[in-house]
Amino acid sequence: MTSLVSDDAVAAYQRDGAVLIPGLFADWVDTIAAGIERNMAEPGPYAAENLKPGEGGRFFDDYCNWERIPEFVEVVRQSPAAAAAARLMQSERVQMFHDHVLVKEPGTSKPTPWHQDSPYYFVDGEQNVSFWSPVEAVTGATLRCVAGSHRWDKPVLPVKWLAEDNFYPDPDAFMPVPDPDAEGMDILEWTLQPGDAVAFHFKTLHGARGNTTANRRRAFSLRLVGDDARYVERPGQTSPPFPGHNMHAGERLREDWFPYLIGTA
Repeated sequence: MTSLVSDDAVAAYQRDGAVLIPGLFADWVDTIAAGIERNMAEPGPYAAENLKPGEGGRFFDDYCNWERIPEFVEVVRQSPAAAAAARLMQSERVQMFHDHVLVKEPGTSKPTPWHQDSPYYFVDGEQNVSFWSPVEAVTGATLRCVAGSHRWDKPVLPVKWLAEDNFYPDPDAFMPVPDPDAEGMDILEWTLQPGDAVAFHFKTLHGARGNTTANRRRAFSLRLVGDDARYVERPGQTSPPFPGHNMHAGERLREDWFPYLIGTA
């Protein structure tokens, strides 16, 4: 694993909240692509189309399907992702949180809005990582991360992607969604080959460019947590919601729903 995740990559992840891990899923590209196609053909209950009437292209996303899609089970259980996560998070244990598929078809000019994942989630802790990996080369519809935003004092107000209204209307607890380009923030983005992965912290502000190319942009994400992950109450519905979880504030995520990939409870 040290060949995939160097000491410099660990330091960059801890400092910036985002780092490129070249080739993390290089041996799994075909498997992931087949899983994405299965997911799109058989969408789950949380599948969404993220364009308004009249907007061109298609922006599909869906999450929490990995246990019913055999290709995703293979990637979660057998790929180097868990070992890479342990090293980046500096954690002895790695627990699966959820999967996420994001597809921008050619001609989808709409960008993914700037957001942090953490305010949407019912998990708290600093040891976490998302891996975002395409199955096509990405030169235009790139993922963009604001360096150091995982260290900001206040979280960014979460909003619904399509309606653009907020989840939690509490102006004292959250900061408004910034405009990183206009405000001159340090934005990290990379051109990617199939199987490369951007690793980023749940609190890292990120978004993605629209796909104005003639090629598809299919991306697969894994969200993993470490030793300090605990269930936290939020002031509104979380996304993913995981209804009926029966967890209480301060508890570890239940192992039967969120299995350990490295270590045990």
